[in-house]
Amino acid sequence: MNALKEKLLLSILAGVSFGFSYSPRRQFRILKEFSKEWRKIDEKALKRKIWELYRSHLIEAKENPDGSFSFTLTSEGKLKVLTYHFQEMKIKQKNWDGKWRLVIFDIPEKLKVTRNAFREKLKELGFYELQKSVFVIPYPCEDEINFLIEFFNLRKFVRFGILANIDNELHLKKIFHLI
Repeated sequence: MNALKEKLLLSILAGVSFGFSYSPRRQFRILKEFSKEWRKIDEKALKRKIWELYRSHLIEAKENPDGSFSFTLTSEGKLKVLTYHFQEMKIKQKNWDGKWRLVIFDIPEKLKVTRNAFREKLKELGFYELQKSVFVIPYPCEDEINFLIEFFNLRKFVRFGILANIDNELHLKKIFHLI
């Protein structure tokens, strides 16, 4: 992906970040960084890149009543944006909804390096290893897991599920400091 396309996707993400940011200080910082990058963009090149992103299904366009257009990231576009933040990726530890997120995988030995990297990333994200290839966490994380599956190209080897209960729940609640 070239620099202009990356900047455009990050610009859309900046708008989303601004919308979810409640701190005026953080909003100001987002606007300041965004305006610096925006000034560097060539308008004709920008229009071409918007069209490319639209054609590649990374953004959706919606015409507003006043004739202007609103652009939003598609699910695929959100996955692309996440690639820029792979190292900083975190799973938000919201209030527990009583459900467990389970990642199960059976990755062949010929992909051992990828399997180990995937396993380490799950641990880094806060997952608890129930067994060698079974991990659990109590927080919503389906988008992050889908991203990791795509990033490592492991779709056919990994399963994600949501459990209402598990027999060692008390033990898991202690591990995740839920009690």
